[in-house]
Amino acid sequence: MSDDIRVGIIGAGYISTWHADAVRATPGARLVAVCDTSPSAAENFAASYDITSYTSLDDMLATGTLDAVHITTPPQLHHAIALECINAGLHVLVEKPVALSGADTAEIEAAAKAKGVTFTPGHNFLAIPSYDRLKQAITQGQLGRISTAEITWAFPLSPLRAGPYGIWLMRETQNLLLELGPHLYAFAQDLFGPVEVLHLETSKPITLPGGHIRPQGFRIMARAGDVDLTFLLSLVETHDDRSLTLRGSSGMARLDYAADTLTFAAPNTSDLVLNPLRTELAQAWAHLREGGRNAARQLISLNQKSPYGLSFRGLCGEFYGALRENRPINPKLSGENAAQVMQTIDQAIALLPAEPKRTKPRGKPKPDTIVIGGTGFIGRALTRKLVEAGHDVRVLSRGQTGPFDDIANHVETVGVSLSDEAALSEAMSGIKYVYNLARSLNDTWDAALNNDVATALRIARAAQTAGVERLIYTGTIASYDMSDPAVTITEETDFGPLESRNIYARSKAECERRLMDMHRNEGLPLIIARPAIVVGEGGPLQHWGIGRWHGAGAVKLWGNGRNTLPFVLIDDCVDALVRMIDAPDAMGESFNLAGEPMFSARDYFDAIHSELGARIKVSSGPIHAFYLADALKFTLKTKVLRRTGLSRPSLVDWKSRAHFSPFDNSKAKRMLGWQPEQDPAIFIEKAITHANLFGF
Repeated sequence: MSDDIRVGIIGAGYISTWHADAVRATPGARLVAVCDTSPSAAENFAASYDITSYTSLDDMLATGTLDAVHITTPPQLHHAIALECINAGLHVLVEKPVALSGADTAEIEAAAKAKGVTFTPGHNFLAIPSYDRLKQAITQGQLGRISTAEITWAFPLSPLRAGPYGIWLMRETQNLLLELGPHLYAFAQDLFGPVEVLHLETSKPITLPGGHIRPQGFRIMARAGDVDLTFLLSLVETHDDRSLTLRGSSGMARLDYAADTLTFAAPNTSDLVLNPLRTELAQAWAHLREGGRNAARQLISLNQKSPYGLSFRGLCGEFYGALRENRPINPKLSGENAAQVMQTIDQAIALLPAEPKRTKPRGKPKPDTIVIGGTGFIGRALTRKLVEAGHDVRVLSRGQTGPFDDIANHVETVGVSLSDEAALSEAMSGIKYVYNLARSLNDTWDAALNNDVATALRIARAAQTAGVERLIYTGTIASYDMSDPAVTITEETDFGPLESRNIYARSKAECERRLMDMHRNEGLPLIIARPAIVVGEGGPLQHWGIGRWHGAGAVKLWGNGRNTLPFVLIDDCVDALVRMIDAPDAMGESFNLAGEPMFSARDYFDAIHSELGARIKVSSGPIHAFYLADALKFTLKTKVLRRTGLSRPSLVDWKSRAHFSPFDNSKAKRMLGWQPEQDPAIFIEKAITHANLFGF
């Protein structure tokens, strides 16, 4: 090919940005289009990369302007979309898992061969530089004869403990293996050939809301030729260990594929006194060399060449290099290998214990309440609290199954696009109360206006059209200026200047302002709730309202962590929300839902140690250091990388994250009859002891 290869991306979710950035960094490839059934997702993605958006795959393919596509949709859609694109004559790079079975993957590969196009799986970790060095060392015999290999994925999977539970990943146990297994099996397949699975056991089961049980640990014994294999997946809150350890007759190698580092251990010929010293010195030098190489590469590239980013760049480099040079793709990234990987996963899935069938309670819900965002942390607890209070609930969600199967006679889950005002209004027909807990994560203010503010207004207009009696919107206390310890915040406190605040805080405040305008001018039956730092069962360990987390074992606090934080128990939070339905004078009011002042951040982590035995490494985060570091990053992103639309939070914004200002919660107590927990011992019991923070 002499011209650039024109590339489209199908699916505009999280992983698609990694593909898009890698395509843009690949010589000879040009990103030109994106397709997603969500108009807002497609448009925002297209705006970020200055490309054309489509909401119909047929429409995008009909343009004839593409040579290749990346398929990054939910996995259950990969097979059909890949076949359609191959039939249209396009090369396809499919995110893992490329399909839901070995047979479906083989069908994709066969179709690509028949059509004369290239099919490549998104096994990105095979494309990191240190993996190539490992293979070279094996080829040179550096490890001798390899007898065993341990391939580990020990990394917290937060949806198991905090949701969302309606997504494909959470629907069946086998989906956990389909999602994560390709990373591990792809290494084994490429290094040792076809894998025979001998044994599988699961551990650390967790009961999801709704009653379904999922294992959080998998231990799989297998064999490939003469090599004994152990695959380990640990999904609880654990130290990050995503590694490949090979043991041979001449040495041992450990590849950290998440950090892109490779170290070797080998025997030496010194006498008994010097031998262990030389061994340890060699290890120390190897770690220093790998760490230094990694740090220098990220520093020079302004973090564009992070290990994860490099893996996608390597993947795209090989895929488009093969296309441009009209050569076969590297076998490690071939369709044949992908089919073998998925066939091995088929073997593992066949050994999974049968899941007990659960019977849903009979009876059709008669909802009088809608919860938008009902599958999130607060939304799940709120829905259950509403049912306890005698309401039937309609939850708007992406999935038809989820965390309410055990109360399916009182809760129905329906899929309605928040971009479709008419559909929203229809869903609200006959509904008295609407809770809008929806939120979106945005990188730019324009995206926030489109995804967050416009959506909130659309929901409000639909509620008015449907004649609902009360719309309860959840903002955030983050919108306040909480930088001054001398200022006690009440509902009468002004947010202050918002232009230099972080996008989330500013966006929520803008939603409140416009909704209040609708209340005053158009009679919107509005109540606003601002939950504080919500903790308790179903919430995450790594709560970013407390600090910046670096895995499950380390957190840098916002500030010194000695001021009292506005914690609130999840039970108290949803109790207040339910009370807003009946409170006679609540219309047009706002309520800050902060519990009684009890603990600082350091108190909170001391309690975790005391109650659960886990000492989390806690360090102070000087606010001015956060601010200056962010200023440097902002300058580099806008001046060097030429990124546009970014915002830079002010020093006040950074101070506000430390929650220096105390809250007065008397209004919610007075008008709602609210009584948040006052006993510190009971608070700790609910927030920590029985909150299942670590997953086991």
